[in-house]
Amino acid sequence: MIGNLIEDLKSEHAKIAEALNEVVHLGIGSHEGQEKLMNAKNMLLLHLQKEDTFLYPKLEQAAQEDEQIKHTLNSFAKDMEGISKAALDFFAKYENGGEGIEFAKDFGHLFSALSMRIRREETHLYKIYEGLS
Repeated sequence: MIGNLIEDLKSEHAKIAEALNEVVHLGIGSHEGQEKLMNAKNMLLLHLQKEDTFLYPKLEQAAQEDEQIKHTLNSFAKDMEGISKAALDFFAKYENGGEGIEFAKDFGHLFSALSMRIRREETHLYKIYEGLS
């Protein structure tokens, strides 16, 4: 289960990034681009729910006995607050379309934040989780 969970989460990361890239390719002003954006939002929300259900409880249990894990989880939690707000604001702002420089700028900020978060999760958090088995 542990290997499968981490593989599933990594696969979801790739699919979310791919969907967001397709939004840019299709154009946020197009019907297809808006559909892809909402699809990306739904994938992200389901991914976060899966992490909350399966990943974090085991990590939180381990953090009760390991200060380093506790510190890492606290750092990730603070980071996620900002990213979650930025992502939800972005999706709300562009759910009915958008265009031009403002969209490109907002998208760039969101994509960068999500990409950094994904790298950190995969290189730190998932490794900790795998080490608990």
